[in-house]
Amino acid sequence: MHVPTMAEMAMKGEEPEILFWVGCAGSFDQRAQKITKAFVTILNHIGIRFAILGKEEMCNGDPARRAGNEFLFQMMAYQNIQILNGYNIKKMVTTCPHCFNIFKNEYPKLGGNYEIVHHATFLQELIDQGKVKIEGGGAFKGKRITFHDSCYLGRANGIYEAPRAVLEALDSELVEMKRCGSKGMCCGAGGAQMFKEEEKGTNRINFERSDEAISTGATIIASSCPYCNTMLTDGVKNREKENEVAVLDIAEIIAASIKKTPDHES
Repeated sequence: MHVPTMAEMAMKGEEPEILFWVGCAGSFDQRAQKITKAFVTILNHIGIRFAILGKEEMCNGDPARRAGNEFLFQMMAYQNIQILNGYNIKKMVTTCPHCFNIFKNEYPKLGGNYEIVHHATFLQELIDQGKVKIEGGGAFKGKRITFHDSCYLGRANGIYEAPRAVLEALDSELVEMKRCGSKGMCCGAGGAQMFKEEEKGTNRINFERSDEAISTGATIIASSCPYCNTMLTDGVKNREKENEVAVLDIAEIIAASIKKTPDHES
């Protein structure tokens, strides 16, 4: 799977329609790499001209800022802004709500002004425009799916309907957890909690959230965040339900359900 970099495109005098901001998880975490590959599969399928920064992409600084290291965050942010502005980037898409949130709400104050789209919204638009058509029946026919709201996508940015609209395009049953939408429960990874041990308590947050998802009777827990995916997967494993319940990103679900031959090619 060859993914063009901005450096390669610039050498040819070309510009992409969108820059795919992969993020740290999507680049280095083995599980999240599958989400990255699934999303690239979709981008290739629709024939959109895209690129990544590759080795020029560094962390956007979200974990550093959440953990209180403002100096490190600003250092990372200014370096990213310099690279993005150098390539004249206007529009980006990302599979990570943390990347989405910081580029949308915090980079502009430092001079980084870009149109940033989360892949949930991007996929909904592709389905609505008929650019992505879902295979009738398919692997998810009749399956019960529950969707977990990422804090940085939902409560922080008000995006609740897009990922659900994507899942509703499938021939499956979408069931909601008791705490969903604006009342959704955190997976336990946000605010740099992903990278530290939890404080003393009676129950781990991700275990409690996973139990809520499992109690819906769903065989698939859908998420739209690599952090959420990790936390929910751990929770499912804790209950020894990994053979019964799968944790999948919406990009993986759509990539597996997409019509292999677009109408314009037939």
